[in-house]
Amino acid sequence: MTECTVAGETLVLLAEKAMYWPARGALFVADFHLGKAASFRRAGIPLPPGTTSENVERLGRAIDRTGAREVIFLGDFLHSAEGRADSTLARFAAWREARKELGLTLVRGNHDLKAGDPPEAWRMRCVEAGERLGTFVLNHEPGAARRGGYALAGHIHPAVRLSGEGESLRLPCFWFGARCGVLPAFGAFTGSAVVSPRTGDQVFVVAEEEVLKVA
Repeated sequence: MTECTVAGETLVLLAEKAMYWPARGALFVADFHLGKAASFRRAGIPLPPGTTSENVERLGRAIDRTGAREVIFLGDFLHSAEGRADSTLARFAAWREARKELGLTLVRGNHDLKAGDPPEAWRMRCVEAGERLGTFVLNHEPGAARRGGYALAGHIHPAVRLSGEGESLRLPCFWFGARCGVLPAFGAFTGSAVVSPRTGDQVFVVAEEEVLKVA
């Protein structure tokens, strides 16, 4: 776990590609994309099973490591309507049942608008982008309205390319600019886009089991 200061608040960055805000007891996750593998398989693209279990287990590890009392999904929790396979929904439902006291909030993203809200039985509060939470504005897309606060977002699946001595490595990253912080995509098979941080931005890469500051 790696600490950083953003908008005057202490945040903890996790190798699970999640971010914890100790003052609130909140864990932030972007681009969970539940059901993406199932959606691809229904389209005839072979992907290995088990990605849903891996995602929810990794989420559970992040919660256990931090003691988070709530999880805030910064958009694209569900990948698509086609990805709402019975086995996928049942796996997350079982995970939710085992963590009944955990607060869950979804800031609707572009995929959620097409996939629909999660089942009511999961007791997930669904809100639109722009909701305030103390210092922060909860968004999905980085360019959405900030309403006077520091925005937290996902959507672009940020990564940076590190090069040296003839070698090049592309790694997912947390990217904190002057007015907006963007989290790496949490879900498996989500891909990434190389970003171009500006001078003064804070950038932390996820390298296996570590989070390392590179800018």
